[in-house]
Amino acid sequence: MPSKEDNFLKAMNDGHSAAWDQDWGKAVNAYRRALQEVPDQPKALNSLGLALYQQGLYEDALQTYIHVTKLTADDPVPLEKVAQLCERLGNLQEAVNASLRAAELFMNQRDTDKAIECWVRVINLNPEHAIAHSRLAMVHEKLGQTSQAVIEYLAVASLLQRSGNAEKTQELINKALQIMPNSPEAKQASTLLKSGQLLPKPVRGKGGTGPIMMAKVKQLNQPKKTASGMDPIAEARQKAISQLAELLFEYSDESPGAQERRGLSAIMKGTGPLSMQQGEQTKVVLHLGQAIDAQTKGNDAQAAEELERAQEAGFKHPSIYFNLGLLRFKGDRLESAQRFLQNSIKHIDYALATRLLLAQISLKKNALSAAGLDYLEALKLADSMTVPTEQADEILQQYEPLLESHQNQKDEKVLKQLCDNVSTLLMRADWREQLHKTREQMPKQEGNMLAPLADVILQAQSSSVLESINRINQLARMGSLRTAMDEAYGAIQFAPTYLPLHSLMGDLLVQDGRTTDAITKYGVVAHAYGVRGEVNQSTKLLRRIIQLSPMDLSARNRLIETLLAKGQADDAVHEYVELADIYYRLAELDMSRKTYTTALRVIQQGNANRDWNVHILQRMADIDMQRLDWKQALRVFEQVRTLRPDDSGVRKQIIELNLRMAQHPQALSELDNFITFLQTNNKAAVAISFLEDLVKDQDDQPILKRVLAEQLHRAGRTNEAITQLDALGEMLVTEGKKKDALEVINQIVLMNPPNVQDYRQLMVQLQQD
Repeated sequence: MPSKEDNFLKAMNDGHSAAWDQDWGKAVNAYRRALQEVPDQPKALNSLGLALYQQGLYEDALQTYIHVTKLTADDPVPLEKVAQLCERLGNLQEAVNASLRAAELFMNQRDTDKAIECWVRVINLNPEHAIAHSRLAMVHEKLGQTSQAVIEYLAVASLLQRSGNAEKTQELINKALQIMPNSPEAKQASTLLKSGQLLPKPVRGKGGTGPIMMAKVKQLNQPKKTASGMDPIAEARQKAISQLAELLFEYSDESPGAQERRGLSAIMKGTGPLSMQQGEQTKVVLHLGQAIDAQTKGNDAQAAEELERAQEAGFKHPSIYFNLGLLRFKGDRLESAQRFLQNSIKHIDYALATRLLLAQISLKKNALSAAGLDYLEALKLADSMTVPTEQADEILQQYEPLLESHQNQKDEKVLKQLCDNVSTLLMRADWREQLHKTREQMPKQEGNMLAPLADVILQAQSSSVLESINRINQLARMGSLRTAMDEAYGAIQFAPTYLPLHSLMGDLLVQDGRTTDAITKYGVVAHAYGVRGEVNQSTKLLRRIIQLSPMDLSARNRLIETLLAKGQADDAVHEYVELADIYYRLAELDMSRKTYTTALRVIQQGNANRDWNVHILQRMADIDMQRLDWKQALRVFEQVRTLRPDDSGVRKQIIELNLRMAQHPQALSELDNFITFLQTNNKAAVAISFLEDLVKDQDDQPILKRVLAEQLHRAGRTNEAITQLDALGEMLVTEGKKKDALEVINQIVLMNPPNVQDYRQLMVQLQQD
């Protein structure tokens, strides 16, 4: 029987494997299994914290790292993670405290760079933190970084001056002048002090405003205390504001990782609605920040104006559409609210709340039938969210005949009662608990079947349609397809807008071999589901069309739009790649590349797996090569190299492209960088093999042969190096390139072979000729 240690190690290995594959959910489960075997194991907790962070579960990650800090009091890394997470969550004071403690521990370990990084985080969050400025001043001075030390000493002097300590202020200015007498900043500070003026206050560093806005959002998002939570609209409002704050944080992030992600923008100029130039991005950051600030102060009208400006600047996201719809509804601008809400109705995070808001708008317009329909759609969504996942689709389908029956309802009293009942059931803090209680009171169904909650609220005559569907399925199983279709046409007369029945007719057409007719039918039904906001059903039918006709570009484009509307970026990227490959097979290279570019932008701005980047960029580079656009291909390959520096194939392409465009210095620089990279990672043998392949393909490039000879010499293979250079020298002499030949012979002389004197004589002879 395996021991606890064996189980622990297996779980940790499983977690590491999942993390390597970026399957963070699986990694979290594995690390938790490991902690069940060995509780409070720091390495497992650190790994769990990282996996939770990658999942976007920042609160859980924070609590995990806080627990690690209690177990490993002398380790600064968990404290640094706590600081980073607190900063992201808007807990600024906690971020400052954790950063200060981490900095001191890093100093104890003599890791000055990390300590400086922590203190810089502190002054970005709180520019007037005197202790952090003073620590930075002393460390910079000890490291000989005088200009940075002067800036920090003057920052402390400014803070002390404002606290009334003139003597210490003068002392610090003198200190700054002592270590850097010609410093303009120090001279200016001395002049200001002598004239009785205040020194400039320390300012926040670039990129430091994101966490500040996050803190404001955190205050704004504090929900009113209730027994169970919030109603669906309040939940969606909180989600929308949090997502906007997250996006603001990302756009304001000046970290190297964020800058590297933005580096893709040079390859993605000018294609598709997701494009945002630098100027537009700056406007978006400005307006989002002002919108959050306005909402923090309760100024909803100004917040809405700022959000509209962000949207006009090119910012497209379901969170901004829902927030705008809600704010315009509160301001009684109903038409504007409806327009914005139509763009959030398909997203899983906002569909329920959007339906409820649209119903309230219709009620204000006295459109009872439209209000009842939206309330019924809202109940359908809420009902599906409170049953087991595997039964959600079943519940959704059972609402269809109820919706169909509602279309024919004209009795205003019945419509008003429906609206009141659903509103009372859902617009409450404990709506989930109330739905569960209502379901428990319903009569039990045979075979564990679930009935829709709407049965309690209204009595619709939907049983005849369901019976017809059962008869159609029985006839189809018996092979009586024509009779089944006749039955379906009969049922359609009574329920013309019941979409599951239309979908079933499409299935019958497929079974009857009428694929083209089936695709047409599925397309119409998918569109109808999309109009209703039923994106799950629409997606299923579009996938069915693509399965039947993989080259149906229209269906694939509609599927991509639907997936993006749902927020399923990873699935959308997969479909973009499939679509681009189809264009490629059709020899439509421009359309293929444009599609790949759009997919790349979705990855950059969405939550898709970043592993797609390399695959897509390589396909784009391949297209550029086929179009003989070497300059663009080079730019793309350079981006791939940034993402995957150890890819020898990409390095080779970059070198060969530079040589092809007669850019020899750039080719040599790339080659030197790659060789250095390989040697740094103890892969000198790989470097030689790489050079041998390169020389074989580029036999007319003497410089490559010389670089190969140098690497062979360094590896102790001097005889091979000299043989290589001998052949090169002879070729150059034959071609009359004496200067180049002399350089090659000199390289041999520097290797000091046994017959070095012969080579020296040869050099003299060539110089005299």
